Amino acid sequence: MAVLSDREIKKALKEGRIVIEGLQEENIGPASVDLTLGNEFRVFKHCEVTHVDTCEGISEELTEVITVPEGKPFIIHPNEFVLAVTREYVKVPADLMARLDGRSSLGRLGIIVHSTAGSIDPGFEGRLTLEMTNIARVPVQLWPGMKICRLTFETLTSESEVPYNKRKDSKYLGQKGPEISRIEKELKKSSASG
Repeated sequence: MAVLSDREIKKALKEGRIVIEGLQEENIGPASVDLTLGNEFRVFKHCEVTHVDTCEGISEELTEVITVPEGKPFIIHPNEFVLAVTREYVKVPADLMARLDGRSSLGRLGIIVHSTAGSIDPGFEGRLTLEMTNIARVPVQLWPGMKICRLTFETLTSESEVPYNKRKDSKYLGQKGPEISRIEKELKKSSASG
């Protein structure tokens, strides 16, 4: 696999192979694209939950989506976990995958931008849900519109046979907001077949 350079990213964007709706050209780096923070955050009502059963999932009612008004920050407190979303809507072609990384400047403040989901499958499209945690000892203000993460694109050895947008079990295709986990769909399917 090879990582696309800025020249190759610009060419793929111009040809429409990669689509990043809302991308500012100045956010294209030497080998990556910076994405910005949206204004929707999903917070967990932890005082109302005794636990999460991965077979049952989590009810939408046990979370709350907060929409931050223009010009206002979202404050992430120490040890808090929230789901956020990028402003940009991304479409990855079947012959590429993308890798999401947090920004060093935020990491130095104790902000982890993604807990585990660092790769975007060939054929994925949607706004990217960010699994954010503040591991610092002080609250941090996050401003919608700020650079929050970066994507690098890697070529596959061949086009994916069944890209994400063609899979029957794609749980997050076309997502527009910070989506909760859909892990229960996997577990119910495997227990039904077993």
